[in-house]
Amino acid sequence: MLRNRELLINLLILSAIALMSTLFFYLFISRAAAIYVFAVSLLFISVQVVFTYWRYREIARLSSYLRRITNGDYQFDIRDNHEGELSILKSEIYKVTLMLSQQGSSLKKDKSTLTDAISDISHQLKTPLTSMMVMADLLSSKNLDEEKRNEFTRNIRIQLERIDWLVSSLLKLSKIDAGSISFKQEKVSVVQMLEKAAEAVLIPMDIKQQTLKLSGKKDVSFQGDLNWTAEALLNILKNGVEHTAEGGEIAISFMENALFTEISIYDNGKGIPKKDLPYIFKRFYRGANAGEDSVGIGLAMSYSIISAQNGDIEVSSKEGKGTTFTIKFYKQSTKSVK
Repeated sequence: MLRNRELLINLLILSAIALMSTLFFYLFISRAAAIYVFAVSLLFISVQVVFTYWRYREIARLSSYLRRITNGDYQFDIRDNHEGELSILKSEIYKVTLMLSQQGSSLKKDKSTLTDAISDISHQLKTPLTSMMVMADLLSSKNLDEEKRNEFTRNIRIQLERIDWLVSSLLKLSKIDAGSISFKQEKVSVVQMLEKAAEAVLIPMDIKQQTLKLSGKKDVSFQGDLNWTAEALLNILKNGVEHTAEGGEIAISFMENALFTEISIYDNGKGIPKKDLPYIFKRFYRGANAGEDSVGIGLAMSYSIISAQNGDIEVSSKEGKGTTFTIKFYKQSTKSVK
């Protein structure tokens, strides 16, 4: 404490004032008055030193507290619930500690999520890559007949298309998570959007002799991005086509009210097991009824796209009876007061 230059200057000034006051009273008033002034000055200086020492001790505690924070220790409370500048400072530091603790927990969670995602991606890429390496080795054989050569070539092309889709989907998901995609906010016709989304599944549905039914008024619309929303619904439709048997049905109904625009997509397929429902929109999650080529990205992307446009998506299903996806696009800020 005594190494503090400001404190030494303060003590020197107080001592000088005390001596000058004592000398003045001794010369011009009386010896007793001078002794009294000297005693009071000495007491005042002592109180000042004690008070300063107490403040230094509190500041030292705060310094120790901050060092513990920098080392990642957030499990203690320095608040004293008193009045004064130091108490206010302690409360503010405690608030910062809580914020850092929450950020630290969030970073750990994000790190864990990233590690799991990298592991999942590696697993998803490893399978087709291994398959292509085996088929590439077989293609180099001179004794391979033309029919097998064409089959292996076709399979390699399929695996390459799968990898391309996987990488493209992951890039889209990462852009959505990072908030780097600017979704348009324009009036979108639901009928037009559904027609665009259904284009890619019409051939698979025709092969499986499935029927697609639309019901709703042609003037139903919502504020959003036509292309991105069509991609979100396409992933849901693909899921329905994949899990619906030959001759099955996919029905889409839509309506609009003062609060939101609702789109329901129903299929009479095999349904989703109850234990899988809470995780259906989790990326890389593959339920009990997932197909062999499923990687668990499509529905996760649909969820991210819809949520980013002030929307909600819910799913209800019963095994053997089918599945219904319900999508709501809220108007303005009505979602927050739902």
